[in-house]
Amino acid sequence: MGVYHIAVLECDTPVDTVVTSRGTYGDIFKELLTKGLEGRGPAAGDIELRVSKWDVVGSSSFPDIREVDAILLSGSKHTAFEDDAWIVRLVDRVKDILTTHQKPLVGICFGHQIIGRAMGAAVGVSHGGWEVSVNTIDLNSHGRQLLGTSSLSLHQMHKDAVLEVPKGLVNLGSSPSCPIQGLYKKGSILSFQAHPEFDEFTMSQIIQTRHVQNVFDDAMFNDGMAKVGKPHGGALVASAIWQFLLD
Repeated sequence: MGVYHIAVLECDTPVDTVVTSRGTYGDIFKELLTKGLEGRGPAAGDIELRVSKWDVVGSSSFPDIREVDAILLSGSKHTAFEDDAWIVRLVDRVKDILTTHQKPLVGICFGHQIIGRAMGAAVGVSHGGWEVSVNTIDLNSHGRQLLGTSSLSLHQMHKDAVLEVPKGLVNLGSSPSCPIQGLYKKGSILSFQAHPEFDEFTMSQIIQTRHVQNVFDDAMFNDGMAKVGKPHGGALVASAIWQFLLD
């Protein structure tokens, strides 16, 4: 197949300790996608992954969609339903990708919410409040078909959510705190509220930083840190992303 080019739209910068150790979100996703591709074994064929990184917050630059095979929107500390200029611009770009270019879109956390907003769904503060660290998602029939399991544990870091399933998409699963944990449309959209790209180190650094910043109180900090080392299904999601992209 040759080179497969994924443009990662970086909607935020990780906390300093994570940047020093792992790089920016584009680097972190490249590592996840590389492992996902390797996990496919012979099914990966002769694909060579290329990842380009685009800072959509601090820069007006944006990839030429004609020159990429897929687009991935990262997570962010920012709020997907606010009307900051860069967020509105990003929503408009997503609409254009879906209607004009018809390239596959992958969204993670904030990226998942931006896709929901672009598709006309309500996005807002989750009725269940914060989801932090490794939590279990119950997959519905669509999620089970895509991921091959009935439940999935993944890192979470959000208090906002997609509040309704956009027309033409299906939900993949739910948790007690968040009824819409993923969105899917064959060949077009795959998104997750969770963070398959996070590991114990990355999540623990975020939790500690938000505790110091008084975003998390002691109880939330302790609960998150108690779960941070639990097994998670990030590799399974990486494989599912490739299945979606190559199907």
